[in-house]
Amino acid sequence: MAEPAGAGPTPTGQKLITRTFVLAWLVNLSQYLTFYFLVTTMALYAVRAFAASDAAGGLASSAFVIGATVARLFTGYVVDRLGRRRVMMAALVLAAVSCALYFAAGSLALLVAVRVLHGFTYAFASTAIMALAQAAIPPTRRGEGTGYLALGTTLATAVGPALGLFVTGTLDYAVLFAVALGSTVVGLVLAVFLQDPATTAAGEGTTPVPAARPRFSLAVVVHPAVVPIGIFMVVIGLCYGGVMTFLNALAEERDLAAGAGLFFVAYAAAMLLMRLTLGTLQDRRGDNPVVAFGLMFFALALVLLAVSTEDWHVVVAGALTGLGYGTLMPAAQAIAVSRVQPHQYGAGISTLLLFADVGLGLGPVALGGLASAAGFGAMYLVLAGFVLVAAAWYAAAHGRFDHARR
Repeated sequence: MAEPAGAGPTPTGQKLITRTFVLAWLVNLSQYLTFYFLVTTMALYAVRAFAASDAAGGLASSAFVIGATVARLFTGYVVDRLGRRRVMMAALVLAAVSCALYFAAGSLALLVAVRVLHGFTYAFASTAIMALAQAAIPPTRRGEGTGYLALGTTLATAVGPALGLFVTGTLDYAVLFAVALGSTVVGLVLAVFLQDPATTAAGEGTTPVPAARPRFSLAVVVHPAVVPIGIFMVVIGLCYGGVMTFLNALAEERDLAAGAGLFFVAYAAAMLLMRLTLGTLQDRRGDNPVVAFGLMFFALALVLLAVSTEDWHVVVAGALTGLGYGTLMPAAQAIAVSRVQPHQYGAGISTLLLFADVGLGLGPVALGGLASAAGFGAMYLVLAGFVLVAAAWYAAAHGRFDHARR
């Protein structure tokens, strides 16, 4: 297999913390905060506001993911074809409109439609922002830079759900929608000052590598070079989907609500600590040590959830999940970007996120029957086995090549 295609020079040289990178980090944070504000509250809002069933409330929550997954089929092509900054600005404007429409959604059907639209715009915005940020990261610091990007997502994971639940518990849903709209508008304002590194370089008299405009084809929907690591993330995403979907049910069955409440706090804290070093390790030692680290701790987290009987078991499992899944996702993104040309960053990122979303979406569907038939303990043990399957696939599809061991 050839060496990574995206290993050429970038306009930013070896400097990582640039104006472009910081602005992209902040805009990305605003989008993820908005997502987490709403994802933990929409199901209950649908039940309370429209007397919806639990199943219909779940649809109101997951409709966002449905819209995002459909959009992933086109985001890479559109971003690479029309330009990263242009797509980012248009998507952020539509995302702000989507947030404003929550106030006007007076029925369950309208709420679901708004959620689908919001997810659709979110997918375009996140792909364009990620592509802009990756274009600003020097190839020799790809793992480190991607890890810093992931810190914003981690911060949103820790703050977003807690803030959303606090607002709905102490104030009302109108305030929640106002906070979501405000976060999106802040991101839009910051994005006005965010320039594409290639455009900036051209303005400074540096001639960037010309980027051919892609034609729509299967290769721009699912980039062939990213498929191996994408399949890996389908399995990992399915395992994480099992954690997110059934954690509260496990806690209720075993009277571990306090531990479940601290699960994502421990997740975020562990990931925040380790991302300061793991990205640099990936740049210096290659992909394999970091991926092996993440796989080991993710499997341990699933086993601990399977046998948990105390609140602290769940909290420790949260920390292990942060070291596991929280390591694997940014590591996989760094791998995906390194496998494509700079003008194909949109296609590379959208391909990886599409595969990861498929895994996350399969989790609730594929595992619900298993959990009902065999119990949560058996389900989490099976997921630990899936992590071993993912490890075997990674070793065969990517880890055995020289560029994974550099």
